[in-house]
Amino acid sequence: CTVVRTMTPKKPNSALRKIARVRLSNGMEVTAYIPGIGHNLQEHSVVLVRGGAVPDLPSVKYHIVRGTLDTAGVKDRKRGRSLYGAKNPNPKKKAS
Repeated sequence: CTVVRTMTPKKPNSALRKIARVRLSNGMEVTAYIPGIGHNLQEHSVVLVRGGAVPDLPSVKYHIVRGTLDTAGVKDRKRGRSLYGAKNPNPKKKAS
């Protein structure tokens, strides 16, 4: 990441969406969305980027993958965990 900041969406929506400016391994610099509630990204974090635009943020054409490299998963997430890199809150005990 080169910059981590917030951005306001297009009309009629209103929010402070979390985004990061990311330099890719091919030298391109793109804007990527940070999904989920809360994040731990800072200026020199190494992140994995996937495609997929954010409909109400112009020029944001990528998403950051949570739970990989320097990006932590979303805390206290119980449902829809796979998209947010959240571990199972109550894993099954192995029968021995």
